[in-house]
Amino acid sequence: MSGEAGERVAKRIARAGLCSRREAERWITAGRVCVDGQVLASPGVVVNSTSLVTIDGKPLPVAEGTRLWRYHKPPGLVTSHRDPDGRPTVFESLPDDIPRVISVGRLDIASEGLLLLTNDGALARRLEIPSTGWLRRYRVRAFGQLESARLEALSSGITVDGVSYGPITACLERRLGSNAWYSVALREGRNREIRRVMSHLGVTVNRIIRVAFGPFQLGRLPAAQVREVPRKVLNEQLGCDQPAPVVQRAKHSAHHRR
Repeated sequence: MSGEAGERVAKRIARAGLCSRREAERWITAGRVCVDGQVLASPGVVVNSTSLVTIDGKPLPVAEGTRLWRYHKPPGLVTSHRDPDGRPTVFESLPDDIPRVISVGRLDIASEGLLLLTNDGALARRLEIPSTGWLRRYRVRAFGQLESARLEALSSGITVDGVSYGPITACLERRLGSNAWYSVALREGRNREIRRVMSHLGVTVNRIIRVAFGPFQLGRLPAAQVREVPRKVLNEQLGCDQPAPVVQRAKHSAHHRR
């Protein structure tokens, strides 16, 4: 490596925006990835700037600078690149000028609001893991009403059907007939966490809107619209400077969002 530290090949693939690091590791174990002409059997291989990485025989695209977008996900879309049931997906709804991106975490099909999108799989992983500690804030409408004491008790965490959830901050915003709006904030964001916790407490959630993910806000962004986070803001919040260019020894065509 001539003194160059290098990086794991799965991270290189993720940084090129093709997929998450975890998905890249699956590609490697499936025998789809080669480095300098040799098929990889392990995701632990380290590559440097001169290593030629190919996937299914095609050279890895040059990694562009990290980019991040705010997207106002409407209900009815699946946060997946492909859905086996043929349901419409978030990525099919994006404008043609958006490159191939992945989501930072997910919102279930019925939920709406802020979904962060990035071309950098390594960044997506960094932002969505609980250890990052970024607060995710939601407005939640539910049928039924909860006492303040039960909501306050969530700050100590709760176990539902054998699954332990971390601290949740929740408070009543306003009552609206038989429904009530709640403000909910959490740091883990497990699959259907809010719906399961609220159901366990005795109310039925009928709308979830994510209004913030860490320092990034939904604001007045219209439904189904996407806005790129300015690079200055990205650098201030994440320290995402432009990465060093990745040198490949073969030409390749630009990778388009599928």
